[in-house]
Order: sequence, then C-alpha cells, then structure tokens
Amino acid sequence: MTVYFIGAGPGAPDLLTLRGRDLIARCPVCLYAGSLVPKEVIAFAPQDARIIDTASLNLDEIMAEIAQADARGQDVARVHSGDPSIYGAIGEQIRRLSDLGIGYEICPGVPAFAAAAAALGTELTLPDISQTIILTRTSMKASAMPEGEALARLGASRATLAIHLSVRNLRAVVDDLTPHYGADCPVAVIYRASWPDERIVRGTLSDIRAKVRAEKITRTALVLVGAVLDARDYRDSALYDPAHAHILRHAHRS
Repeated sequence: MTVYFIGAGPGAPDLLTLRGRDLIARCPVCLYAGSLVPKEVIAFAPQDARIIDTASLNLDEIMAEIAQADARGQDVARVHSGDPSIYGAIGEQIRRLSDLGIGYEICPGVPAFAAAAAALGTELTLPDISQTIILTRTSMKASAMPEGEALARLGASRATLAIHLSVRNLRAVVDDLTPHYGADCPVAVIYRASWPDERIVRGTLSDIRAKVRAEKITRTALVLVGAVLDARDYRDSALYDPAHAHILRHAHRS
C-alpha cells in the first residue's frame, strides 16, 4: 500500500488539484485535518471509505490508523490543507513511515500564500521593489524558531514576508519589522483565504494590530508584509519588453 500526502489547497474545494481529487477518490482510507480541510474535498472519497478527522488525534493515533490500513493492504489519502510541504507536519509522519517500511508519495497543493496574493489581486515579486518572498512564522506555543531565523533578522532583507501562524503575535511582528520596513510599510492580513468567509484587513505596521483586533481575527490567517502590497511606481518587467531578446523572441528595434 501507499500513503498519499495530498495538499487540499487553501480552502476552496475547486482549488484541489485534479491529481489530489483522483487520489482521494481511489483510496479506501482517508485521514484529513477536519479543522482546515473542507468537507467538500473529502466528498470525493469512495462511498464506503473509512474517513477519519485527525483534528483530535495525536501522532501515535494517526500512525496506528495508517499501520492498520497497511495490514489490510489499503492505500491511504492523508489530506492536509494548503501545500503539505509548508507547516504540514508531514516530516515526522514520513520518518515513521520509513521506519515501518511503508511507501508514500506527496501530491502538492495550492499554498495559502498564493491564495492570499490572489485574494489581494497582487503580484508578490515586482521589479525594483522585491524579488524575494520569505515564508516564515513566529515563535509562540509551537516549536521555537531555529537560530538565525528570528523575524527581526529575516526582516533585514526587506523582502516580501508571508508570515504563517502568527496573527495572535502581531505585537512582536510589528516590533521586529518596523525598524527595517518603517511604520508606513503596507501589511495585509488574510483570514481563511479562498473560503466563503474570507476576510482581508489592510493597513500598515503602525495600525494593523488595531484593525485586526477590531475584526476579532485570532486564527487561520496569513500576514503579508512588504512594499509590493501597495506599489505603483515600478518599471515593467524585462520579460515582455520589446527591446529584450531571449531564446523564444527577437528584440524589436525602433
């Protein structure tokens, strides 16, 4: 049997990939994170599938379900929100699968930061503004950040930041980033990007805490920080510049 780690996307059921849909549809066992994966995604599972919401299970209990499926020779759809490579906690599951000699494959999904950018109607990499996106989080009750990855240090790059799992830690985000980005740097907090109840709060490092507090957003939100969120004065990309030649296009000379 095989365990398929499937990225369900950020929330909207139609953002599930075709590959992910087909894998869910053929697996007789489906384990999914019920707090983050919509039931419409799990509806693709076979009618007689064993479907388990893992929101209340610990790692040992999840692995026990997989081991039982392995004993029955049944493939498992292990469905995570977003893309499973980002804060999906699949590494520890993969490590245990390897110890048990159980095969696995990973099916990527649309990540939350991409859905957030789409909701904002913006590009996160603009010429002369930012060509780097840093995906990170802050330390709260979860694992500590490794040495060298403190937000204040990452902020020195002035890159576009996509800060996960940190909407309840906005005070620290503002304090760490204001010295590098300035108090007037644009910030957007996207709550449940692509879900029917999606909400967007726009502001700056100086006022975003008050605005988010007024909206009572305390979880399931992504924080985007960077000049690209409100940029108007930037040059066009060389990609479509008529004077720019590349292997597929000759330059046009006036």
